[in-house]
Order: sequence, then structure tokens, then C-alpha cells
Amino acid sequence: MKPKVVARVRDEIIAGRGTAEPELLNAATRASSNAIGAGELRTLTRGVRANLYGAGPLQRLIELPGITDVLVNGPNDVWIDRGSGLERVDLDLGSEAQVRALAVRLAAAAGRRLDDAEPAVDARLADGVRLHAVLPPLAPRGTTLSLRVPSPRPLSLQELAAANMVSPHMAQVLHAVIRSRISFLICGATGTGKTTLLGALLSLISAKERMVIIEEAQELNPNHPHAVHLQTRIANVEGAGEIGLSALVRHSLRMRPDRIILGECRGPEIRELLTAFNTGHEGGGTTLHANTPADVPARINALGALAGMDRYAIAAQTGSALKVLVHLRHANQRRWISDIALIENPEPAELRVVPAWQAASPGTECAREGSRDLASMLEAP
Repeated sequence: MKPKVVARVRDEIIAGRGTAEPELLNAATRASSNAIGAGELRTLTRGVRANLYGAGPLQRLIELPGITDVLVNGPNDVWIDRGSGLERVDLDLGSEAQVRALAVRLAAAAGRRLDDAEPAVDARLADGVRLHAVLPPLAPRGTTLSLRVPSPRPLSLQELAAANMVSPHMAQVLHAVIRSRISFLICGATGTGKTTLLGALLSLISAKERMVIIEEAQELNPNHPHAVHLQTRIANVEGAGEIGLSALVRHSLRMRPDRIILGECRGPEIRELLTAFNTGHEGGGTTLHANTPADVPARINALGALAGMDRYAIAAQTGSALKVLVHLRHANQRRWISDIALIENPEPAELRVVPAWQAASPGTECAREGSRDLASMLEAP
């Protein structure tokens, strides 16, 4: 009888005949002569809401404290990350058809299409969860789901320091970088906390400044009174209407920004970003995927090449636009800032990363050859 009760309530809500699920459940159970207790009523209510508005059986995982990722590789292959590495969850999602139906429904809730013609989707759900789903045959073993769960609130730099993600002195250096309006680049591998750190740094920006934040899917939500968000738009079914990161960076220049923030630099938009940082828009920032600080020059060269820039132009523009590099590391189920470095252009067509501060493990720090130059830069008016 319970499935019929839930189905009846679902139909009532979809038809718009009520919005208070507990009352509808009570009415449905009375009509079916099937009494339930208060605890079971709450469980049914959560189930109805999860299936109508949330991620179905995955919703309870999304709501776990500290959750960052929910990954589905198959009906009986579900993993989560609560900040301490991946762990498998004992959860049965039914059949492949049910996993596919869940993925299609979530994509539709985000206003996106997911079917045989468009077998992959990257979107943001109404609650801020980042959805990525892939259908067969792109995923030959079955539908896969990747859900990136945002923090319920932006973490402060002080909180990151308390969690040993950044040493106390490095936190002071980063605060000075923001205060001195020095453009910066945050890099690291996937899942190292680049977006979390960027959000914390943006919350340090003066309330008198206006920042324009550009992302493919909104993830940044800094504690700041004047943050304007721009988000890309994909092409429609006819292949028209796409607005990418490059176009949004150009639009941001007309919006009277004090700071321009690009959530992630991953393609030819690096040309527009470097141009913006070199034409009076100081103090901006972005993130970049790179395994080590030494890999950053090669990554920047590769992205610049996608924009049609030669190595001379890339090195000259980057050397004058981006001054500070912050690298994040993930090891032994810990995330921390391992490097603060300077980005220099010592010779034509050459970029060099000079370490200023390093942390071999969480909570540690040691000065390197670039620390004095960095201190001098931060002391400059």
C-alpha cells in the first residue's frame, strides 16, 4: 500500500492540488485505511520530496555533513567523498534503466537534454549541485553520474587555516596579496580545493569593490555584498546561441568591474583574461589544473596556443598580468597549500615559476628564494 500512497501524493503535487506533503500523505493514508506513525510519515515525506525535487535515492548522500562528491558508476556501485578520500556506499539504485532515468530527470531539472542524441551533460541543479552524467555507449558499462556538492556556505581563510589547509603565515601572505590588488593564479589537480580557496580569498576583497565572477556553472558564492555572476550558455539544438567564457570576459569589461574573476581557465579564454589583467583590471584571479607549480608554464603555453597566441606573446602577457601562483596539493587524504610562488618572464618566450613559500605537509612552511621579492611586492603601495 505504501507505494500507492507515495504515488498518489506525487500525482497530487504534480497536478498542483497541494504543496504541503505531510498533509497530503495523511490524507492519502486515511483514504487507503493504512495508518502510519510520525517517523514513517517523515520518511515518506523525504522520499516524496527527493523523488520530485531532489536527487532521488542519492539525496540523503548529498545532505551528509561535509560531503563534496557523490559518484555513481552503476546501480550497485556508489561512492562518496566527505573530504577524506573516496569511500564506497552500500546503496542499491535498482537497475541500469532506473539509474538512466534518474540522470535524465536531473538533467531535465537543470534545463538540459540527456538522451541518445546528447549522451553527456554538464549542468548545475537548482540547489547548486554540479551534475555530470554520461550515457551508454559513451559509458559502456552503464550510466555514470558525478555530483559535485557545494559547501553550504563559503569557508573563510581563517577556517581553512584552522583546518591546516593553509599555514598561519601563508594565510597572512594571501591576505596581503588580495589587499595589494595583485592578480593571482590558483592551481592544483582535480579535487584539491581550488574553488574553495578562491571563494575564501574573494571574501577578503573590500566591500567597496565590485567583482564580476565568470563561470561555466556557478560554484563560487563568496561572502561579499557586490559580486555579479556571469554564466556561459551552451548552443541550442540547432547549434546556435552559444556564449562562452571568452565572450563573457569581454562583456565583463563593460560592467565597471573592480576585479574580474574567472572560475577556471581551461581554453582560449586565457587571451581575453590576460588582456583584461593587462589593461587596468588588477587584482583579479583564476584557477588552472596543473599537477605541480613547475607544470604551470607549459599549461599556460598550451592554453595560449588554443587562442592562436605564440610563445612570445603568451610569456609577455602572462608575466605582466599574473604575479602570484598558489598551488594546492592532495595527499594522504589531506588538502593543503603546498606552494606560494612568483610567475616571472625573465627572457622572451620564457615563463618561470620562482618558489617563495613552501609547505611539505599541512601546517608547515619554509621560505624559498622568492620570498623577499614577494615581500617587497606586497609592501609596494
